[in-house]
Amino acid sequence: MAIEINPSILSSDFSDLRGELDKISTADMAHIDVMDNHFVPNLTFGPPVVERIQAISPIPLDAHLMIAEADRHAPVYAELGCASVTFHAEAAAAPVRLAREIRKLGAKASLALKPATPIEPFIDLLGEFDQILIMTVEPGFGGQKFLDVCLPKIRRTREAISAAGLEIKLQVDGGVSTSTIERVVDAGADVLVAGSAVYGAEDAATAISGLRELAASHVH
Repeated sequence: MAIEINPSILSSDFSDLRGELDKISTADMAHIDVMDNHFVPNLTFGPPVVERIQAISPIPLDAHLMIAEADRHAPVYAELGCASVTFHAEAAAAPVRLAREIRKLGAKASLALKPATPIEPFIDLLGEFDQILIMTVEPGFGGQKFLDVCLPKIRRTREAISAAGLEIKLQVDGGVSTSTIERVVDAGADVLVAGSAVYGAEDAATAISGLRELAASHVH
């Protein structure tokens, strides 16, 4: 199981996005937090800014849509060229139809769950997604403390993926750092979103390789 590190640009300096993206060129993907001030109490950016980021990013984009009415808005991000588009289970009326539409547009389809949303209702649908994202903080703000109570859900999700014989990535987002990464990987995650742990470090590339090494030592 290869571990992927996707730094969240939510923790970057927005006044120099090109420079901040270049800092993470050794990462697997750039995690783009799209927030609409409806689904979450924060506002970041929408399609025009993501389109510019897509044009200048040295690595593929991993769009995490924390937006209402995902069925209507999510396909736009696939059309913009994002490599992976994650929408929230809580914001989608027809998650399977939406995932199929995203895949048809050439992006990977990913389903996100808030800390209180169980994985069980989606276990029979796992084959429709390329990735499941387990939030380990409440979505909406960067820099929050990791919620250990989400670890059993990560484990159950990994077990369900394995039991179904599927090749699905399991992403974790929220409070991932050098002090929590081992627990997350032990629980079965293989795509890790880190914001302040990368952008708050003296050197982003060193932070990325440090997280990779720590994670690799705990892969089963």
